[in-house]
Amino acid sequence: MTSTFTDPPGRAGGAVAATPAVTAEGVSKVYGAGDAAVHALRGVGVAFARGAFTAIMGPSGSGKSTLMHCLAGLDTVTSGRILLGDAEITGMGDRQLTMLRRDRVGFVFQAFNLLPTLTAEQNILLPLDLAGRKPDRAWFEQVVDVLGLRDRLRHRPSELSGGQQQRVACARAIVARPEVIFADEPTGNLDSRAGAEVLGFLRASVREMGQTIVMVTHDPVAASYADRVVFLRDGEIVSEIVGPTPGAVLDRLKSLEA
Repeated sequence: MTSTFTDPPGRAGGAVAATPAVTAEGVSKVYGAGDAAVHALRGVGVAFARGAFTAIMGPSGSGKSTLMHCLAGLDTVTSGRILLGDAEITGMGDRQLTMLRRDRVGFVFQAFNLLPTLTAEQNILLPLDLAGRKPDRAWFEQVVDVLGLRDRLRHRPSELSGGQQQRVACARAIVARPEVIFADEPTGNLDSRAGAEVLGFLRASVREMGQTIVMVTHDPVAASYADRVVFLRDGEIVSEIVGPTPGAVLDRLKSLEA
């Protein structure tokens, strides 16, 4: 599968802006109350660069998925602020959050989340259809070709392999040109070859067209595709690695679990 993006109108490939794409400021998340309270996040402060690929990692129960869900507006915070660009999302109502996620954010999940009655092409274009926006056909065609989906557009999910389904999910996330894509264990249901194809596409979308990706993963190999890895333990950010390798990531994880 090749990865030859050209820059979409209005976006310079690979350009990294000074303003972060997403920022958490003193974010805490508490479930329950009293003796039963669970502190999933404890005053987290972190910024995610625009036009970069960042992985979030940590031991089980570290708060990595909770952080991503808060960053994406899928969950509320107990205290602190989340900003998408310069817009604070922590004070938004349900309708505002729905519109923000529809217009400015893309998602890739482990479970693919494709509608079984729709074809691959219909699944890819569904967010645009729901938003009442016409697709840029030239951009759609380019994304489809880069992901190797040209001969699968008329197939329904049940007729696609797991890797093909996840590539459809990636195309759906990127075709609307969101400000940031959140990926939650995107290769968790894939074999190593299909996972490498998906990760290679995600990395290419960052390097060749300036997409911003924040990915939660438990896999050191998947994390090595990122530009930077942020590590959590017990709801707090404890370290990071820039330019990660699988070995360096694994060693850091082992130290956190010790």
